[in-house]
Amino acid sequence: MGAKTSLIAYSDGDLPGLLRTLHRPDVAATAALIDRVFPGWTVSPAEPGNLSDDVRPPEDLAYATSFPGVELVCADSFMLDNPSLLPAHLVEASRGRRLVLHAMHSVVDWLAFAVWEDGRLVRSLSLSPGHGVIENVGEPFPFELPFWEGLHPVEPDPAWAGASPYALPFHPLELGEVALHVLFGFTIEGEVHPDDVDPEDVALLGFNIADPDGPTPEERRAELMAIRERMGEPRFFRIQGDGSLREIGLDEPA
Repeated sequence: MGAKTSLIAYSDGDLPGLLRTLHRPDVAATAALIDRVFPGWTVSPAEPGNLSDDVRPPEDLAYATSFPGVELVCADSFMLDNPSLLPAHLVEASRGRRLVLHAMHSVVDWLAFAVWEDGRLVRSLSLSPGHGVIENVGEPFPFELPFWEGLHPVEPDPAWAGASPYALPFHPLELGEVALHVLFGFTIEGEVHPDDVDPEDVALLGFNIADPDGPTPEERRAELMAIRERMGEPRFFRIQGDGSLREIGLDEPA
């Protein structure tokens, strides 16, 4: 699985149904939305996008749309280990409507989602095999129950003989795809249904964003280069017949 998401949406009704109406973003309303979500940040226009390509943008970009009944923003800053700690001004903006957060990262098998109704948190879940259940607030939604009841176990990979069982009773990304489908009406790598929202059809406006209190792009690039230098040269391995790994040279076929 290679799925990554980081988005929130406010809706006045059924969000998947509203997203299927294919409204174009209201330019002025969407710009005002970005200003409310990132108060005090430096914001400038960027190239537009869509919900398929830009559902988890890099940290210096945000994508958004605002049209009757829906306000949706994709931004890296919604990847919270504890979704209940979403900034108060974002939660306050959900008074009188529903707010949904969805974030997942395939590199670490991490999933988080949360739902607020009229400003009140009704469900929040965050978990990964490396950290277990990080947050579990409220009653599970019906779509979660088969996962908690053990109906979606992670089957061991026969190539990894002797490996420990998966640390959770289900794969977070598998639940994440189901949550994305139920809450937003589409999936990234999950099963596609005829009446699903086509995320490529959901147009988004793009924005360059910069936190005045955060690192500059140059500082972030320098930090990334330092990390790469600490990692050293890449190493390559081949799985042996007994399930062990043997390091191979760069000139040896993988």
